[in-house]
Amino acid sequence: MASFKIFLIAFLVSLSFSITIDKCSASRHLLQQQPLPQIPNMPIPTGLPPLPSTLPQPTLPTIPTSIPPLPSTLPQTTLPTIPTSIPSIPMPTLPSFPTTIPSLPTNFPSIPMFSPPPTTTKSSP
Repeated sequence: MASFKIFLIAFLVSLSFSITIDKCSASRHLLQQQPLPQIPNMPIPTGLPPLPSTLPQPTLPTIPTSIPPLPSTLPQTTLPTIPTSIPSIPMPTLPSFPTTIPSLPTNFPSIPMFSPPPTTTKSSP
């Protein structure tokens, strides 16, 4: 178990060194590149147009000030009449129920796969 731990530590150390070497060589390669051309700067605006002193006012719709009165009499509505008798619906006929229940068989056929093997007795001489 201890040799496995040492092997694991050695592997991690070598892996970290290889990653460090890769980073160092990549940074050296970037330092050896020619510099990028300068990005042209946009001119800084010296003056902005003045803000308007008065803003335009939108036109608002007129709101009624008085509420119309409610009607004093409501129209009479007539309700439909409710039927007092329920119409009779013929009931479906049910199938006849047998009066005797058949008996269950008491002897079942044997299944060779589930039956125990026959007993074999050998007579000893």
